[in-house]
Amino acid sequence: MKAVVFENFSAPPAIQQVPDPTPEPHGVVVKVMANGVCRSDWHAWMGHDPDVVLPHVPGHELAGIVEAVGKDVTRWRVGDRVTVPFVGGCGACPECHSGNHQVCDHQFQPGFTHWGSFAEYVSIHFADVNLVALPKRLDFATAASLGCRFVTSFRAVVDQGRAAAGQWVAVHGCGGVGLSAVMIANALGANVVAVDISEKALKLARQLGAVATVNAAEVANVVEAVREITQGGAHVSLDALGHPSTCFNSISNLRKRGRHVQVGLMLADHSTPAVPMSQIIANELEILGSHGMQAHRYGDMLAMIESGKLAPERLIGRRISLEASIDVLVTMDTFEGAGVTVVTEF
Repeated sequence: MKAVVFENFSAPPAIQQVPDPTPEPHGVVVKVMANGVCRSDWHAWMGHDPDVVLPHVPGHELAGIVEAVGKDVTRWRVGDRVTVPFVGGCGACPECHSGNHQVCDHQFQPGFTHWGSFAEYVSIHFADVNLVALPKRLDFATAASLGCRFVTSFRAVVDQGRAAAGQWVAVHGCGGVGLSAVMIANALGANVVAVDISEKALKLARQLGAVATVNAAEVANVVEAVREITQGGAHVSLDALGHPSTCFNSISNLRKRGRHVQVGLMLADHSTPAVPMSQIIANELEILGSHGMQAHRYGDMLAMIESGKLAPERLIGRRISLEASIDVLVTMDTFEGAGVTVVTEF
């Protein structure tokens, strides 16, 4: 099969012909019809994830068609249209038994723990636990764009942040994760303040439902700006970028008993950011993480998509070829463009 392969961290990847995957007894092989290009893939390419073993094929936001089925799989057949969470559970550990597959003790992540979906085919483990059937009306590009950013934002806003109608939600960073959070929070009836340094991204955030925006490159103090807009601070605030400054601002702009959700990855030099601990204690703030979403939780999100309350296709910025994905991948730290880039030509 054709795949994007990097043989050294931070060195240019290349298109190569590599062996087709075969399904594990409990897994399937999916023919990739669409693959999102995510900042997490950039982290893998940079060598920030200890699970990545060279040579490597990145990619974890995928949708496609089941091509081959392992002998122990009971729920899926060749030809099924599917997607998968970027964090997969084993189905047998205590966390999985509690329904929390996103923090499985033996989790797998295509594109990190094994070769991923910047390729014509990808192997998915524990298929009966992790695969999600796609509604007939949901196209592959939109389904792939859900894979990491949208579902992580859904869990962050709905399950972890517990955002409700009438509350103020601040979103720091308006890339794919942040824009997804803006759309989801708005669909719940919350009032969203979007924060970014790009006017293009902020314009898109307003189109997706943000009632106010803050350009962090132009205001003297982001925290004060959000507090003024929200008349005392956000009830829920997300760091959708993953940077010490956005993390600090997200916590600091909360009102008393507010909830900060860390969605953007904090890796390498950013893994131990400073936080306003005195404010966390005095104001009884909650600090929460959000790491993917379980396959069994997709139903509520897909129902909102089918009803029209959520329109993730509006987040897709570009549809590109597998060859073009290399340049997009290696330049993701420049934050150029707005919306989600999806590979649709293999």
